[in-house]
Amino acid sequence: MQATASSSRPAWYSWVAVLAYIGAATAGGFLLDTHVSLTSEAMLYVLVVVVAAYTLDFLPSVVCAVGAVTAFNFFFVPPRWTFEVDSQEHLISLFVMLLVALVISHQAAALRRKTRLAQMNALRAIQLQELATLLSNTSSMAGVQESGQHAFDRAFAGPSIVALLPQDPAATFAPRLDANVRDGLQSCMREAAALGPGTGRWPGLNAWYLPLGNKNQMGGAVCVQNIEAADLAGREHAQALCALLAQTLWRLRLAQDMQKSQVEAQRQQVQSTFLAAISHDLRTPLAAVVGAASALQTQGDKLGATEKTRLLASIVSEASYLSTITENTLQLVQLTNAAQPPRRDWESMEEIVGAVLSRMRVRDSARRIQSKVPEGLPLIQVDPVLIAQLIANLLDNALKYSTDAILLQVSLSESAMQVCVKDRGPAIPPALQQTIFEPYSRNDQSGQRGAGLGLALGRVIASVHGGGLTLHSRRGGGNSFCFSLPLSAQQPSGELV
Repeated sequence: MQATASSSRPAWYSWVAVLAYIGAATAGGFLLDTHVSLTSEAMLYVLVVVVAAYTLDFLPSVVCAVGAVTAFNFFFVPPRWTFEVDSQEHLISLFVMLLVALVISHQAAALRRKTRLAQMNALRAIQLQELATLLSNTSSMAGVQESGQHAFDRAFAGPSIVALLPQDPAATFAPRLDANVRDGLQSCMREAAALGPGTGRWPGLNAWYLPLGNKNQMGGAVCVQNIEAADLAGREHAQALCALLAQTLWRLRLAQDMQKSQVEAQRQQVQSTFLAAISHDLRTPLAAVVGAASALQTQGDKLGATEKTRLLASIVSEASYLSTITENTLQLVQLTNAAQPPRRDWESMEEIVGAVLSRMRVRDSARRIQSKVPEGLPLIQVDPVLIAQLIANLLDNALKYSTDAILLQVSLSESAMQVCVKDRGPAIPPALQQTIFEPYSRNDQSGQRGAGLGLALGRVIASVHGGGLTLHSRRGGGNSFCFSLPLSAQQPSGELV
């Protein structure tokens, strides 16, 4: 789109073509001289004038028209080999031929300009469509700048510069640009208007300075150098490109603001829920601990050994419950608001399961937990503390809500490792199988107390590891909680430290 086919030819091409056209017409006239009339010979020159008018620029085509009439007069109009004309009829014919040739050249040049303009407008429309499609899939400021720079480089001889406002307010705008260009871009953004030749503002510049947006939604500016003031269509195309870039920049900023708002709203929701949990789920066990400790302190000498043991057991039980829900709540808040994923190392699932089962034996005095872990499992990249906490929460729920045997099973697929905790307790209704994973949501039909954090925390832990936590009802009754962890195709070599 930077140059037409004729303007890309060498300067001498048109003048050589003029000589070739006139020479061809003259040669044809001599070949047909004894067979046709003077009028037919004149048509040969008219033909080359028409061809020149449609293939050459305006000035070479006019020169070709004048040259054709002159050559026809010199070689064929009596008296031959002179520029004299022996009759008035021949003189009128020459003038009419010249006039026709000039009119044809003028009309052909006008038609050629309109054709070139139509082709240019079609190419520009295609470029706008391609840029709009490309920008619709762009999700970063760097991508917008790269796409915009490529579009301006294609549309104009340039050089062109696409400069975006930095996201950091403290950063310097376009620090690597020439000071004059940077001043022009800043003035363009400050005035929120186009500057340069043909714009009515700063006509002495040799470049267009075009804003990306308006005063309330400014995203940057574009500098297009080596342009012409009369190129109105080119400036309109440049402004259309800027409009597409500005809309995309505004869309990305809106998306960023929405994301920040969602994160803030989620943080506020978690905090509000956490406060609600403190006021509701922590108050009762705290009151029980305080009551039991106060009774031991004030009436310890009056209580029997059995009553003291019961009060101490109550303190331990309630304190353990407080510790569990506090740890789960803090871990949930930390993972939900973490800016970066947890640190993961290569770990053995057999060792993680073994460590969890060792700790669970204290609460599983009846040895209801059975494990099924195949040998030779591949290593996985996880945070062992978080995965152990996830497995412990699932087992703790199974012990709490069921009385039969519990199966802890580890299995492999092509791309993931799956860990399932299966029980034979009351099946969770389908209506609650999704809401039960929300923070502070519980299966109230069970009659068991709890803060409703274990499953919510488990789903978050699985999610930050690239997996998920799901619930399925078992045949014959019971529930199956399974979480998956992605496997890496490349296992570490050597000993793990």
